[in-house]
Amino acid sequence: MSSNLNGRFRRVLGGLALAAIAASATAEPKHGIAMYGEPALPPDFVSLPYANPEAPKGGRIVTGEVGSFDSLNPHILKGSVPWQLRFLAYESLMARNYGEPFALYGLLAESIEVPDDRSWVEFTLREEAKFSDGTPVTVEDVMWSYETLGTVGHPRYRGSWEKIATMEKTGDRKVKFTFNVEDRELPLILGMRPILKKAQWDGKDFAESGLEDIPITTAPYTISDFEAGRYVTLTRNPDYWGKDVPFMQGVANLDEIRMEFFGDAQVMFEGFKAGILNSHRETNAEKWETQFDFPAVQNGDVVKSLIPHQRPTGMTGFVMNTRLPTFKDWRVREALIQAFNFEYINDAMTGGRQARIGSYFSNSQLGMDNGPAKGRVLEFLEPFADDLLPGAIEGYALPVSDGSERNRKNLRAAIDLMEQAGWTIQDGVMADAIGAPFTFEIVLSQGSGEAQSIIDLYVEALSRMGITPQVTMIDSAQYKERVNAYDFGMTYYRRGLSLSPGNEQHLYWGSKGVTEPGSRNLMGMNSPAAEAMIDTILNSTDQNDFVAATKALDRILTSGRYVIPIYDFSSSRIAHVKELKYPETLPIYGDWIGWQPDVWWWEEE
Repeated sequence: MSSNLNGRFRRVLGGLALAAIAASATAEPKHGIAMYGEPALPPDFVSLPYANPEAPKGGRIVTGEVGSFDSLNPHILKGSVPWQLRFLAYESLMARNYGEPFALYGLLAESIEVPDDRSWVEFTLREEAKFSDGTPVTVEDVMWSYETLGTVGHPRYRGSWEKIATMEKTGDRKVKFTFNVEDRELPLILGMRPILKKAQWDGKDFAESGLEDIPITTAPYTISDFEAGRYVTLTRNPDYWGKDVPFMQGVANLDEIRMEFFGDAQVMFEGFKAGILNSHRETNAEKWETQFDFPAVQNGDVVKSLIPHQRPTGMTGFVMNTRLPTFKDWRVREALIQAFNFEYINDAMTGGRQARIGSYFSNSQLGMDNGPAKGRVLEFLEPFADDLLPGAIEGYALPVSDGSERNRKNLRAAIDLMEQAGWTIQDGVMADAIGAPFTFEIVLSQGSGEAQSIIDLYVEALSRMGITPQVTMIDSAQYKERVNAYDFGMTYYRRGLSLSPGNEQHLYWGSKGVTEPGSRNLMGMNSPAAEAMIDTILNSTDQNDFVAATKALDRILTSGRYVIPIYDFSSSRIAHVKELKYPETLPIYGDWIGWQPDVWWWEEE
């Protein structure tokens, strides 16, 4: 890609330029930025509150993943990549404090500067910032990274790139972005973009990269070894440039992070019991209670840690693809939710120990309230009343069964809904007026043991309604291709959400994702009401409006009946060898510690 910026970035719109000049009088360099108000940590903070700056360096963590990989580049659409690389192998200008809803502090950048209206942002690079090969990070690297990711990178980067009017070098270590829209989150979003080494990609097609190029980055860990589809090893760089930066005190303590890949979840669990892995994240509450009594646990060599969090539940379940005529009618989607006997499935899978997700933002102040919408939430929803589905304003709750296998009451309700939508049982088969059967394809990745077991129980229930879906199991590479192309009827779905929802919500639920491949809008929803709530979330300067808009969005999503919800993962269950330690002080996003080894350390007893 040419290093010359395209013409769009050479033109400064007059109104924007004047606005930036007027606002610049109130801007000054700061050590951090928060979505609302001021960042909690002062300029002279010495470490993150949940990190242990006295933690020793050394040791290793070995974790398991179900699936495979054929690429080391997590920033493009093509290929299957170990998901951890996006977080462990790259750094950005600013870094997130998981003890706050959404606040960033300087990492590669020593300061950030924004005006009151956040119409532009300017970053100043740290003079000492370097890549793992010892070369300095330059403004040119930063600008190339943003343009490359915004034009040929993964679709998640493109939305914010389109909102940039100009990108310019304003000093030896300064880069400034001016925006062409009102979006108060943009300075924070840009602060979190990964920074790549421009010279590494000269003459290469970034969008086609796979296993040939081990990335040269600024992160404390570098990829030291891998075998396609089997394992990846990250080694701590002893010459890491940022070891004295306050944000990094007590972070990146382990000498080695290794990810082993397995074709099946049970085989992975057996690998942990055999000592091949030394850390394992368990999602099944029943298994946690009944199958973690092997000798290493009994003698104390393996410790069971329960790590709670305070973020929203997000959504986990089975998503229906409304791009297909099969799922266009909300009554069909509601019928399939009614037919899903959660209480019986939960008892069979977890001994009834696992709570169910009630809505996308449940477990937080952002979740919708029971009953009819009121106050500011109602005010936000009323302009769209004619287009909203039943339950958005009146209130919606998931059906509850009697827990028996037959689930007669809910199946009767499901059959009635199907009939309202034009489907009736004919000779034991659910069919339309001309006799065409109602069916769809459920696509799952091989090795997704629990999801497959749940689907097996669900398919049995559907058969009582005369519905026989096709269940297709495929390898992880094929699965990613099909999901990116929305080539499925129903599939397993997991979407994490934060206490500070923002631009990513457009990627999750925005109308562009209906046709644009590779978005995270797997359900294919196209809701002007949802997009209006997202815009309100992005531009609210009042915390009450922000909360109300999110509660309204939660109602739209939940009453949309796009996903059959399953378990609420409100705590991380981590079994690990006793030498692996984590801090006693947990951030509000405590599950981040459960997913990532950032602040873990190794200590012999």
